[in-house]
Amino acid sequence: MKFSANLGFLWNDRPLPDAIHAAKLAGFDAVECHWPYDTDPAEVKAALQETGLPMLGLNTRRGDVAGRENGLAALPGREAEARAAIEEAVTYANAIDAGAVHVMAGFAHGPQAQECFVDSLRYAVDLASKTGRTILIEPLNRYDAAGYFLQTTDHAKAIIAEVNAPNLKLMFDCYHVQLMEGDITHRLNALKDIIGHIQFASVPDRGAPDHGELNYAHVFAEVTRLGWSTPLGAEYKPQGATDDSLGWLRTFS
Repeated sequence: MKFSANLGFLWNDRPLPDAIHAAKLAGFDAVECHWPYDTDPAEVKAALQETGLPMLGLNTRRGDVAGRENGLAALPGREAEARAAIEEAVTYANAIDAGAVHVMAGFAHGPQAQECFVDSLRYAVDLASKTGRTILIEPLNRYDAAGYFLQTTDHAKAIIAEVNAPNLKLMFDCYHVQLMEGDITHRLNALKDIIGHIQFASVPDRGAPDHGELNYAHVFAEVTRLGWSTPLGAEYKPQGATDDSLGWLRTFS
């Protein structure tokens, strides 16, 4: 089993290039991040080359963070900003050779938001296809992101079918899916053909995957049985120093 360190949560007290080096030292096989835009992509690329770690993905900007925005792509009236965020993310991904861009939908609901999100994704997949990037969409749970447009894997599946582009995939985050839907291993099986990335954290506290209501020994065994070979994203919030939370990595690697 291979694992990717999500540097939005792990070693996030360090500059991104230093966090990449820390992930390599800890034994991770890849890295991913949230919003790297304050860091010169040349510095990130250098750290990736020095460590030999691939960068699996990054997110589009959330919008007005102070105003508690969490994405723009499904917000009617914000289409120009959403497209600018997509362009920025794909450009950054190209510069550091990140494999995927997660397009964040934002807080919205209704048919206009659906139409807006689909249009944004069509723009994103077309732009990303020019350099072989994947676009990801991710359902978020109602406890951490109340009012987020995309909350279930069924909704994500329908959107992926509507856009109908080979480089649009589902980000299957076991933490979010367990809180909203449960039935993790059956859903992994049912959705395997449209999954582009898998992430994990304990439920319900979003900590390391060594406690809580999900048995990750079972989940990881099922992922292996499905033939999944891409590193799984460790997107959890350490209780204290990241290095002190990595017992699970030695257990499952």
